[in-house]
Amino acid sequence: MHVRTLIIALSVSFSLLLETKVVNAQFLYTPVKARPLYSCDTLNICVMGDMMMHSAQIADASRHGFATWLTHLKDRIESADVAIANMEFTHAGEPYTGYPAFSAPDGFSEYLADCGFDIFLCANNHIFDKGSKGAQRTLDIYRKLHDIYGIRYCGLAADEFDQSRNNPLFITSKGIRVAIINFTYGTNAGADMHWPKVNYMNNRPKIMQALSSAEKADLTIVLPHWGEEYSLSHSENQRETALWLIENGADMILGAHPHVVQDYETIDGVQVAYSLGNAISNMSAENTQIELMAEIRIVRKPNGDIEVPPIGFTWLWCSRPGGFCDSYTVLPIEEFIGRKDDWKGAWEYEKMINAYNRVRKATGIPAGQTNRN
Repeated sequence: MHVRTLIIALSVSFSLLLETKVVNAQFLYTPVKARPLYSCDTLNICVMGDMMMHSAQIADASRHGFATWLTHLKDRIESADVAIANMEFTHAGEPYTGYPAFSAPDGFSEYLADCGFDIFLCANNHIFDKGSKGAQRTLDIYRKLHDIYGIRYCGLAADEFDQSRNNPLFITSKGIRVAIINFTYGTNAGADMHWPKVNYMNNRPKIMQALSSAEKADLTIVLPHWGEEYSLSHSENQRETALWLIENGADMILGAHPHVVQDYETIDGVQVAYSLGNAISNMSAENTQIELMAEIRIVRKPNGDIEVPPIGFTWLWCSRPGGFCDSYTVLPIEEFIGRKDDWKGAWEYEKMINAYNRVRKATGIPAGQTNRN
């Protein structure tokens, strides 16, 4: 082959080879869009206040059952990823009794589980109303409900293992881990056996231990049973305790016990609802039939960060027999404003509206502060 022809042929071959390598290099090293470390997701938690069982409720349940009690809220409870109820009674067995020493029918907790509740809070001043045996039987009922509905509990423990497992109680859903801590200011009657044990507010080393363990969670929610009964504003003791809890790792605080709604504030970025009020009871004194459902959203971002928007509050009304209907029922107030004709007793509608306006003004919690997106 002529030398010049050979040189041209070699040049063409080299160019083709170089072009091929460039194309292959582009194919091999085409940038790939990075995937997020976490999937963006939202965990929804709903919390309700004091579930009570007075003598009149026991009598009503024997006649009508529980069907109407939470029928207007069941969809919301079931749709929550985690639903929490404050159980202010025992299941000590028959004879069933109301105030001052509560022993509720076993069917009440089964009804609440069927409505969609997942966690029962046990630390309250009535947990030893029927002694340690009554508290133990309560736990036995909750364990049976765990086998059927997956119910879990905290605030009360049957033994050391139970306490280590439930204080704090860890809940993981949608890749988000939440720690639940529940304690009470005291009990009306003391324990008469070494176990079960309830978590007490004045046992700060024990609470500190729970808060320390809760550091493994994405969010720590503390649910204290505290405060001055029937007061619409928090006490100095409540705020001092809230400050201590926040200093030691609490990310959110939702209280119960006063039987009325108390004010809400944010302290160093931590939301504090001092009392959600009653959930269901036979109480009729001023402000005791109006209450809150707290709806919490926990958002995990693609980079793993956790964001918690403001708590959504739904104002509720606990109607007694003869009010809205023949039995007890809890109503989302804003859905029933202007529907006076639906009431069996129009007088209770007026009572609801007056309480709604009065308590919103006193607590500073506005109407329609919902979180249902």
